[in-house]
Amino acid sequence: MTQSSTASVAKPLVVAISSRALFDLDESHRIYEQEGTEAYCQYQIANEDKPLPPGGAFNLVRKLLSLNDNNPKTPRVEIILLSRNSADTGLRVFNSIQYHNLRISRAVFTSGDSPYRYVSPFSANLFLSTSPEDVRMALDAGIAAATIFPSDVGNNTEFDELRIAFDGDAVLFSDESERIFKERGLEAFTQNEQKTARQPMTGGPFKDFLMALNRIQTEYPENSAPIRTALVTARSAPAHERVIRTLREWGIRIDEAIFLGGMAKGPFLKAFGADIFFDDQEQHCESAKAHVATGHVPHGIANTAQAEPPETKQQ
Repeated sequence: MTQSSTASVAKPLVVAISSRALFDLDESHRIYEQEGTEAYCQYQIANEDKPLPPGGAFNLVRKLLSLNDNNPKTPRVEIILLSRNSADTGLRVFNSIQYHNLRISRAVFTSGDSPYRYVSPFSANLFLSTSPEDVRMALDAGIAAATIFPSDVGNNTEFDELRIAFDGDAVLFSDESERIFKERGLEAFTQNEQKTARQPMTGGPFKDFLMALNRIQTEYPENSAPIRTALVTARSAPAHERVIRTLREWGIRIDEAIFLGGMAKGPFLKAFGADIFFDDQEQHCESAKAHVATGHVPHGIANTAQAEPPETKQQ
């Protein structure tokens, strides 16, 4: 391969995921918590040929991998499994990967230690886990990361497209505006957003991940990309303008933008058909998880403030 052809091969989007985010390991985890490590190991070995059911991020992974169907030699996406299992107990996880026909070949098994330290060496664009501690460490290292909430909504089969929805402040954008709201209230927040409407916001932890998705989208003709994105935010007019101008400045196309003015997000995410939704506030995640798979992004002032603001949030 020549140097010029090497340069033309785009780096794949890399998503690192824990085994509990990919598969439903609740029963196994219950045995671990109630009966200990040895009982857990015996249970996993005894059931290693019994496939694990899908977990909260399974449908996201399945649709991400489907982006490689027409490009097997130059994949657009790679999924890395990071697991606290040992290699021995992890055999059931790999058997389940094969059963569900997921093209995942790289994995790390850490025998109980946190696997987050391997996120960076794999150059992951996104890390998904059920461990809030691992997710926070990844975010602190500058990597987009989210804690997958348990959900019984099943897999989205209504749309063939991969559909990903994002909150705005503290997810796609920094929490600079959110801080004003928390510290000074809604009126100060609204005044600031009007005053700085033409001043782009700083990027948040998921900016680079959205940009990576956008690069894949641009490989396809308009309106035929296999990825569709949405911004679902509790902001409303006039705080919408700064959001739109920021995305324009970044050169990012967002397919749908939903400004809810404080309404519950769950029904709108269901209408969009999101395969996953990322939000920094647990209250919004609780609303969302009844309708779609949900990832909590423990980033920004909303995850450190001790007191609630005096007025309804307009993020």
